[in-house]
Amino acid sequence: MTKREEIEKTAEELLNPILQDHDFELVDLEYVKEAGTMYLRAYIDKRGGITIDDCEVVSRAFSDLLDEKDFIPDSYIMEISSPGLGRPLKKDKDFERSIGEAVEIKLFRAEDHQKEFSGILQSYDKTSITVAVVENITRSFARDNIALVRLALDF
Repeated sequence: MTKREEIEKTAEELLNPILQDHDFELVDLEYVKEAGTMYLRAYIDKRGGITIDDCEVVSRAFSDLLDEKDFIPDSYIMEISSPGLGRPLKKDKDFERSIGEAVEIKLFRAEDHQKEFSGILQSYDKTSITVAVVENITRSFARDNIALVRLALDF
């Protein structure tokens, strides 16, 4: 396990009880370097959507735990936020909840000369996801070639 993975795992273990106390869910947690600065980011959600006040409550409790446990050797910025409207689908529970919803897919390697697809999520398993790209035509994508799957924004 890499240093980044260990930090993410430990942070998730500390954060989950806080989220459970408030009936929130962890959408994603990442420890990343951007423009020379390390960030520990948690994206949280709840039924009906997350508010700024919700993020503040979690941020204060999580910050206290991070200070107490002090397991991250680097300096970093901690952020708690909503996953936003174009919520990424990462875990099986995300895919399950989104069956029948419009999604956007971005691939690592092009298929049929394109890297971006959209359609209605039909099914998923450990190795692939299947979407209806047009009426009565489905297409499956290997999960190991998927860079991002998110709910499509419809304006």
